[in-house]
Amino acid sequence: MKYVVVTGGVVSGLGKGVTASSIGVVLKACGLRVTSIKIDPYLNTDAGTMSPFEHGEVFVLDDGGEVDLDLGNYERFLDIKLTRDNNITTGKIYQSVIDKERKGDYLGKTVQVVPHITDAIQEWIERVAMIPVDGKEGPADVCVIELGGTIGDIESMPFIEALGQFSYRVGPGNFCLVHVSLVPVLNTVGEQKTKPTQHSVRSLRALGLTPNILACRSAKPLEENVKEKLSQFCHVPVSNIVTLHDVTNIWHIPLLLMEQRADEALIKVLKLKRFAKEPMLEEWMRRAEICDTLQDPVRIAMVGKYTGFADSYLSVLKALLHASVACQRKLVVDWVASPDLEKHTEVEVCLSCLPNLLFPFGYTLVFLPKRFGYLFLTQAPEVHKKAWDLLKAADGILVPGGFGDRGVEGKILAAKYAREHKVPYLGICLGMQIAVIEIARSVLNLPDANSTEFNPDTTTPCVIFMPEGSKTHMGGTMRLGSRRTYFKVPSCKAAKLHGNASFVDERHRHRYEVNPEMVPEFEKAGLAFVGQDETGKRMEIIELADHPYFIGVQFHPEFKSRPGKPSALFLGLIAASCRQLDSLLRHILHRGNLTSRCISNTGPVSTKAYQNGNLKKHSKSLANGNFHSNGNGVHA
Repeated sequence: MKYVVVTGGVVSGLGKGVTASSIGVVLKACGLRVTSIKIDPYLNTDAGTMSPFEHGEVFVLDDGGEVDLDLGNYERFLDIKLTRDNNITTGKIYQSVIDKERKGDYLGKTVQVVPHITDAIQEWIERVAMIPVDGKEGPADVCVIELGGTIGDIESMPFIEALGQFSYRVGPGNFCLVHVSLVPVLNTVGEQKTKPTQHSVRSLRALGLTPNILACRSAKPLEENVKEKLSQFCHVPVSNIVTLHDVTNIWHIPLLLMEQRADEALIKVLKLKRFAKEPMLEEWMRRAEICDTLQDPVRIAMVGKYTGFADSYLSVLKALLHASVACQRKLVVDWVASPDLEKHTEVEVCLSCLPNLLFPFGYTLVFLPKRFGYLFLTQAPEVHKKAWDLLKAADGILVPGGFGDRGVEGKILAAKYAREHKVPYLGICLGMQIAVIEIARSVLNLPDANSTEFNPDTTTPCVIFMPEGSKTHMGGTMRLGSRRTYFKVPSCKAAKLHGNASFVDERHRHRYEVNPEMVPEFEKAGLAFVGQDETGKRMEIIELADHPYFIGVQFHPEFKSRPGKPSALFLGLIAASCRQLDSLLRHILHRGNLTSRCISNTGPVSTKAYQNGNLKKHSKSLANGNFHSNGNGVHA
């Protein structure tokens, strides 16, 4: 087994995850099998209880693991299926060591960071690296390991020490360290500065690790004299210094690595010349080109409560991109903060949350002494109007998952608007539940209809707590991981989009469900529960037959969407928003249950609808592109 470790220096947010994923793509293009591990130095056991505002989305794996969003990047780039053990945290390591100590496995020894914690880290890496993740038998050839955080962070010290020992343990030719660092340009002098990277590498070497390759983040390609200076002071050959400059979309990153012969540097350090072939990245070249040339827009209103931080919905954005490019449309996402849609514009906030609170634009802070310990945020009328203007201008509406009651009424209003005005709608997890609540209120005339999550005392509980859920422990107690959903109505749009399949396997993350006792009432009102679990008691997919595209799902289809293999339901949303849905469904019917084709102004584009995670062949279609937030800026 060969190991590539990716570390970061100077500042966080340099793109270590994308760099690690791109290295994996290049090695895979050389004919090597690749797996990935992400190390997060925080004390949490997993990412399941962390705020999206602080850490971005929680990515869910087939085995129910709630992990860092970077594992989503690995799965999308490399088309693999990882396990919960592919995400190492300080909490997991310390918990495993303490469990062993309690069992008496250390035979009375004093348990210390060195050697017990560092040994546990190394053993974990070696064990997980052997797990096949690409659907083939046997271990991978190369394991790409990303160390989260920045060199010098206190919490990452045990991992750095462990990796230093690990490099000696596996020996030369089996370990390659790639250090991602920043080369800034100061406006006052206008030249690329190498000193931050020099200090970062010096800190890394002082901790026992020496980089084999430098990946330098910068606004523009590095000048040759800058590379020579870095080589001289960091003791890295010029040929092993690559520039990761700003690009129009992230699909260019593997191409940048290949253009600068990073594949040759990796192969040389890992002594894989006998096994590697010339990298073939034609598909990535076509993907990057198409991403840059799309013109016809499709506007999707993203109605959520975490809209101030795009990473909170990263997988949803990627799934939209995969589908929009398959339909030859330039994706434009209009962020609509769901609280802004509500008539009630006053939000109560605990003062202890103030340091981490992100105030939405247009909100005014008001302090009321008689309610000591609380503040009130009042919304400006123009913010309310702007939110509704964005919603009404959208070609399609998407309500993603979430927790808590803030902004729920705004989401319900968005679902009502989509239903009444025949706007294509996709509700995911909570987005499905609020659609059910809206229909109960508006169609069944049950004004008190609600979820027990938001109103435990509601007289009309449309959405209820699942019986098997825990009310005392939050972490790892939801209904998690891949579950099978059976289509009960073969003629429904969801089944047709999945090629008339009888079932679909998708990933879940929820602790509330539609109340099965109210299902007959909803069905009489025209709401069809077209997808259910194996018992027939848990509702998984809803549809309105008299609507162009109104679908809600309890699962998260975004987690299994891939470039070239977009999620079928996201593909349906984009196609319906472009008025291509009928054409798409006809092509699925004629071309077989896994192949679909979208018709665009420039002609037909073949793509694979990602179903059940069982596709093995790579599609030649291109499914990713630029993301524009309200028409301003590019999301890489």
